[in-house]
Amino acid sequence: MEHTQDQTCLDVEFALDRDQFVRALRSLADAVEAGGAFEYEVGGERIAVPPSASFSVERERSGDEEELEFQIKWDLATEGAEDDLP
Repeated sequence: MEHTQDQTCLDVEFALDRDQFVRALRSLADAVEAGGAFEYEVGGERIAVPPSASFSVERERSGDEEELEFQIKWDLATEGAEDDLP
């Protein structure tokens, strides 16, 4: 697991085997499909994702490597996400 943090930046990344990855994607897809705010656990920390979050897919290529990222982004100033949790 890679983890870097300062006062304004946090980056957590860890490897999953195929079965773990499938379970994580399925759980995330179910939460997104349900609509509204939801919580998701990453690196042992639960994160409240507000209903105003946006979704994107990013593709990166650098030299011999290709990367595909599914991203969920929101403004940290968004208040009340926890109030909308099921």
